[in-house]
Amino acid sequence: MSYYKDYKEKVLKDPEVKKEYDALQPEYDLIQAMIDARISENLTQKELSERTGITQADISRIENGTRNPSLAMLKRLAEGLGMQLRLEFVRKPMKP
Repeated sequence: MSYYKDYKEKVLKDPEVKKEYDALQPEYDLIQAMIDARISENLTQKELSERTGITQADISRIENGTRNPSLAMLKRLAEGLGMQLRLEFVRKPMKP
């Protein structure tokens, strides 16, 4: 397991941290999906930058959560990864 995953598992045991994390879950999911896709294609941030015309610095900012990409930028990233962007709405689990 990666250092990040170990750390995440540890800090999410704190109820306050978990509440805040859950509020940001869509952003974290997007970031992780982008990182996973880039790695699965064996691309560095620089290589993805060259394919998309998005600066490596912006790709880094997106991946570390300090930049929120537009839908247009997400489409460019998906294209550069040789993938299709798919967004969906899913029902929240019902609270007891």
